[in-house]
Amino acid sequence: MSKTDEIEDSSAPLIEHLAELRTRLIHCVVAFLIGMIICFTVATPLFNFLTHPLCEVLNERGQDCGLIFISPQEGFFVAIKVSLLGGFILAFPYIGMQMWRFVAPGLYRSEKNAFLPFMLASPFMFLLGASFAFYVVTPLAYDFFLGFQQFGAEGEAVVDGATAAPLSVVFQGSAQEYLNLTIKFIVAFGLCFQLPVLLTLMGKAGLVTAEGLGSVRKYAVVAILVLAALVTPPDVITQIILFVVVYGLYEVSIFLVARVEKKREEQLRADGYYDDEAEADEDLMQEEDGK
Repeated sequence: MSKTDEIEDSSAPLIEHLAELRTRLIHCVVAFLIGMIICFTVATPLFNFLTHPLCEVLNERGQDCGLIFISPQEGFFVAIKVSLLGGFILAFPYIGMQMWRFVAPGLYRSEKNAFLPFMLASPFMFLLGASFAFYVVTPLAYDFFLGFQQFGAEGEAVVDGATAAPLSVVFQGSAQEYLNLTIKFIVAFGLCFQLPVLLTLMGKAGLVTAEGLGSVRKYAVVAILVLAALVTPPDVITQIILFVVVYGLYEVSIFLVARVEKKREEQLRADGYYDDEAEADEDLMQEEDGK
């Protein structure tokens, strides 16, 4: 066999994988487009559903729930954004299945059993975080923002004591700006709720340990505080809620990584690869070094 033949034979599997990847990507794009078209046909009801947190806060303040278009094309772009978000949510199960079918043939059975739960947990945790943002965080955030309005109990302008001039500052929100802010909340909290999945997967791969995560707990607290200040409005209550939730997820991640390490240790001990005497000697040396 010539050298050229060897090169061609070795490149054939790569070409087959690239061809399969292209097919999977085409299927994912088609599924996303179909989901987007479906959502575009019902974009108005979907947008009305997304305005529920704002309308609830406005109703409590005795105001009408009304958003405006500040440009002629804004309504069309709002429908497109709603369709993009809805289309991705509808197509995500199929996209995840295509990703799994592409990756699974290259995994051992034990690796499949280890990786599949994380594939299932990831969308669930994202939906959980998105629901928490939509039903808990956004009402608090909009209640804080709308608190800066200035008008009387009957909607009349408030008279400024300094200038004796009537002053009225009333919310007239842009539909597109409202949608952008709401989507930011949903995506931010959805990604934050991926923390246990990510850290547990890293623990499964041996990249992090429960002891290591516990030792950097104080740095994690600072990082979570910074994250809460960046992704939430300047409202102390909302920031505290995000901090408590994300820090709780961090502690849950430590617990899950510890369970992964315990199962790995039990498996190694059952297979005869775990040396208890060596571990005891190592612990003794660490105690002596500590002294």
